[in-house]
Amino acid sequence: MATKKSEKPSKESKTKSKEEHKESEIFASCSFSSLGLHPTLCDELRERMDFEAPTLVQAQAIPVILSGRHVLVNAATGTGKTIAYLAPIIHQLQEHEPRIQRSDGTFALVLVPTRELCMQVYEILQKLLHRFHWIVPGYIMGGENRSKEKARLRKGISVLVATPGRLLDHLRHTSSFLHTNLRWIIFDEADRILELGFGKEIEEILDILGSRQDASVDKEIAESYISEHPRQNVLLSATLNEKVNHLAKISLENPVMIGLDYKKMQPVLSFKDFGSLGSDANYELEHPVKMMSSSNGDFRVPAQLVQRYVKVSCGLRLAVLLSILKDLLERGTSQKIVVFFSTCDAVDFHYSLLSEFKFSPHPQPEEQLRQKFVGCKALRLHGNMKQEDRRTAFQAFKTEKLALLLSTDVAARGLDFPKVRFIIQYDSPGEATEYVHRVGRTARLGERGDSLLFLQPVEMDYLQDLEKHGISLTEYPLLKVLDSFPLYNEKCHVKKVLDLESHPWVLLLQKALEAFILAEPRMKKLAITTFCSWVRAYAAHRGELKRIFMVKKLHLGHVAKSFALKEQPSLVGKSFQKETKKRKRDEKQRGLSKKRKFSRKTLRQKI
Repeated sequence: MATKKSEKPSKESKTKSKEEHKESEIFASCSFSSLGLHPTLCDELRERMDFEAPTLVQAQAIPVILSGRHVLVNAATGTGKTIAYLAPIIHQLQEHEPRIQRSDGTFALVLVPTRELCMQVYEILQKLLHRFHWIVPGYIMGGENRSKEKARLRKGISVLVATPGRLLDHLRHTSSFLHTNLRWIIFDEADRILELGFGKEIEEILDILGSRQDASVDKEIAESYISEHPRQNVLLSATLNEKVNHLAKISLENPVMIGLDYKKMQPVLSFKDFGSLGSDANYELEHPVKMMSSSNGDFRVPAQLVQRYVKVSCGLRLAVLLSILKDLLERGTSQKIVVFFSTCDAVDFHYSLLSEFKFSPHPQPEEQLRQKFVGCKALRLHGNMKQEDRRTAFQAFKTEKLALLLSTDVAARGLDFPKVRFIIQYDSPGEATEYVHRVGRTARLGERGDSLLFLQPVEMDYLQDLEKHGISLTEYPLLKVLDSFPLYNEKCHVKKVLDLESHPWVLLLQKALEAFILAEPRMKKLAITTFCSWVRAYAAHRGELKRIFMVKKLHLGHVAKSFALKEQPSLVGKSFQKETKKRKRDEKQRGLSKKRKFSRKTLRQKI
């Protein structure tokens, strides 16, 4: 854990805490019933979701959504945005006269970026609809059986949660999908939906559903489609950027904005009649303003989140990661940790390593004395896993009290894992937005949380990049943690060792890791594959970040050691280069072949 000195909050965080405390006081006496929600729904929120009172975002958003206005919600992760849009939708559906039936089709559509978030929103829906059995929840997403989804859509789904690609597929090809009664379209984690490249799909979905607001759509068709059923769109995003602004422009009509810090705002768009809502509960809907975005790119992170970094040379990263994990997991019986990696291969490699690696500090330990280095349940999650395996890992991590999840950024958006105490970003998140979303898996709904960012000495400028966005980190007391580990059954008190490179515990552990990889051909092959994909991912940083994360600055021999490989970089690098050259050669041959075919075809046409 951090020393008292490192935990001391800065003036900036103190000011931030005071502001958030002042905002929370405004809604201290607020309840869900006072917001206008049905008493039975309020009971479900309290009994099944453990919400005694609404969060600030919920208290702001629920009355506006109940009023029927289009809404743009911009708030930090872990502030209860899902309940903010589901509760008012359920309230209005339950009081619908006559009572809605499955045969009426879909009334509300929730679009989410990932399969895991799709399942999470669906599970929350199930809990909230426990006493409203006539309102049917459902989901459709990539990786599921399309025929079974088609059968569920034919029967009717009142509130549908979907990923964009699969929804568009059913809109195009499932004639029994009834959506003529559609009243709500929700874009949850809109920034992530667009970052994953679903922009074109979203525009086509809006066109098919007649819910596009710009001039490119036939207004008569749109008006005839929604004349009987007034349409309400809600867009939720933790960050605002050009793509999100464009989506808001084409999907929202005269919207109310919630959760924005107006002291740091400047106009970036001027589309007509854009409503505004600040932190005041007595909001004004009559005064149009221009759409805003952050003038200096500041991002909101919870005030109770302790953010730290650790500077580690590339060759010792693996030993340091394992040491920190061991220290954290041995400290408490209830501890959940998420570790983020840049590639699927890296997740698989570290998952296999943690599952199999045994270690003892004794010089010649008996086999029975060897124990798994990290003695807790390890789980993995990434986009290349089978859908059933992803779902199993997702559910297991939610229910476990002591567990470790190794993941790519597939777990960085919107997912609400209960009681996650620590986030480790082993590989750099890149953009500051990704950093915010990763750390957002902890310190949710007022609970305390910690985050740790790994940086190499050549990457330290990244801290300045984060500071531009209002994010400041303190240094993690690494040497104190390493000194606590026993060597040869005695406590290692090495007060003179101030350099990580010569710390006896790290050197001993690194040697054991390299011996383990060398003795296991399968692990060695996986380590080499992971090395190659890691280098490719590192070289893929864009824009300003390319100046900080440069492959040329890396020592490939040290990179190899971070995967416990003893080979010189030339040996590992040659296999990587061979693969690259072979791929380029194959592409060139395919290109020449196509060129020959094209030239023959042209010749035949001339003849």
